[in-house]
Amino acid sequence: MRDVIAIACDGETLMATLDRAAGATGVLIVSGGNEVRAGAHRGMAMLAARLAARGLCVLRYDRRGIGDSTGENRGFAAAAPDLAAALAALRETGVTRVVGYGNCDAATLLAGAGALMGIDAVVLSNPWTGAEADDLPPAAAIRAGYAASLRDPAEWRRLLRGGVDLRKLARGVAKLLRPARAEVPPVVGAIERWGTRATVVLAAGDATALAFAAAARGSAIVPVMVDTASHSFARAGDIDAVERAILHAAG
Repeated sequence: MRDVIAIACDGETLMATLDRAAGATGVLIVSGGNEVRAGAHRGMAMLAARLAARGLCVLRYDRRGIGDSTGENRGFAAAAPDLAAALAALRETGVTRVVGYGNCDAATLLAGAGALMGIDAVVLSNPWTGAEADDLPPAAAIRAGYAASLRDPAEWRRLLRGGVDLRKLARGVAKLLRPARAEVPPVVGAIERWGTRATVVLAAGDATALAFAAAARGSAIVPVMVDTASHSFARAGDIDAVERAILHAAG
C-alpha cells in the first residue's frame, strides 16, 4: 500500500511516499539532481513498487524546494538535513535495517552522509564526481568517449570513406593522449570507507558513470556495470540490476 506522507525538516515540509511492507528492512530512495521522488520516467516509483512487493518498506521524498516540498532548493550539498528527516520517518515505521539508494548527486550525498546517520548499506548508481550539480562532465569522461569511438571499426570505415572531420579527430586524439589529472574526488574515498556495505552500479555508456569509473581506477571499488547509456536506467530492463543490488544489500 502506498501512502503520501509529510515530513518536518527545519521548519519546512517534505512530501514523501511510503510503500509499506511487512519486512524488517526499509529502503530510502534519494532523488538525484532536481528530480521529484517519482524519478525520471517514473522509474523510482516503479522501483519502489517492485521492492515493496518483495517485502521491503520503501520511502521516497522531495527535498526542500523540489516538487511538492516547501522551502528553498539549495542543492544536494546542503541536503543532509532532508536526508536525516526522511531517514527518521522511515525508521518510525519500525524497520530495523535501512538500505539507501541514490543516483548521481544523490549517490554522492548518501556516500558522504549516510554512514554518519546510521544507514546500514548503500547502493550508489553513477555517483557524481563534480563539486556542483551544474559542472560539466570531467575530462576523463570525454577521453573515455573518444577512446570508445577509436575502438569502433565503424568509425574507421567512416574515416576511409571521408565521412570523418579530420580536424575534429585530431583534437580528439590529442585529448585522449593528454594525461589525466591525479586528483581523486572525495566521493571515491567516501565510498571506500563503506567497504562491502556499498555497491556501485554504473551505466556503461553514461558520461557521469565514465567519469566516476576513471576517478575510481586503482581504488578498492569494483562497480557493477550495466550495458546502457541511460543515466537514469530508463530502458526496459535497465533497472533490474539496481533492484538486484538493493535486494542483495537488504540481505
